[in-house]
Amino acid sequence: MNASDLTNNAKSLLQSIREGNTHILARSISLIENEAPAYSKILEALEGDYPSSIIGITGPPGSGKSTLVDGLVGQWVQQDKKVAVLCVDPSSPFHLGALLGDRIRMSEWYNHPQVFIRSLATRGSLGGLHPKIIEITDLLKAAEFDFIIVETVGVGQSEVEISGLADTTVVVLVPEAGDEIQTMKAGLMEIADIFVVNKCDRPDADRFIKHLQTIFDFNITGEQQEPIIVKTVASERKGLQELAEKILQHRKNINEEQKIVMLAEKAHRLIIQKRVQDIRKNELINKIRKAMLEPGFNIYEFIKRNF
Repeated sequence: MNASDLTNNAKSLLQSIREGNTHILARSISLIENEAPAYSKILEALEGDYPSSIIGITGPPGSGKSTLVDGLVGQWVQQDKKVAVLCVDPSSPFHLGALLGDRIRMSEWYNHPQVFIRSLATRGSLGGLHPKIIEITDLLKAAEFDFIIVETVGVGQSEVEISGLADTTVVVLVPEAGDEIQTMKAGLMEIADIFVVNKCDRPDADRFIKHLQTIFDFNITGEQQEPIIVKTVASERKGLQELAEKILQHRKNINEEQKIVMLAEKAHRLIIQKRVQDIRKNELINKIRKAMLEPGFNIYEFIKRNF
């Protein structure tokens, strides 16, 4: 699929994706990932406001995010829904590809006709997400999935980036995470729409939930709504039906103004991404090399003058 084909056939390609051709969908995602020539033609051919719900699943390592996602997929498949899962894995140090751990853990759904699973590498992105995650989720929307789940790496407070992408952000914690919350709570309070306390069969689960509630009471002011807390034991499929219902309820409660703010946030990130692409590192090195020959070199003044 060369640049000319993409330019001329973007709409027919998207039609094939809408008709359920997962091979073309997977290949198109690869084109976007690798910024292949004319990949933007695919994105520019997207039409309309697709009704898919994007659910961000984040939280510290070991909290059971993948097991939770696996259970949510099961809930929605039973309701005859189409579900796409993007598993954002740490980059391999050898080839910058995803380590594919989540795809192995969710092997039950890998060949299911209603489920599409794709592992993506962070490629060094500080927010714990793939650099092209916005574009890839938009393509999945065009494929008319009912739910698009984005499971992030789980690296801590830097994962606030997910809140600008997802309609509903779910933060997964475990009862032993008390000390962790003290260091993460500022970011978590801002991004979480739903808190899941997973592995609630463990000791001190109820005490942990009360501690979590205390933090909410202390932080929430004004018109900010208190996030919802759902108790689960994902490995035993307990609490997953309630979680699926809470996600759907939250999606229905998003008003028009919130949609506009989210769209503006998406546009802002895409604009920044495009501007950064215009900066070539080798050219930057050469400019700095020349600028440093001038007396009183100042990096801030240099940036202001050149950018």
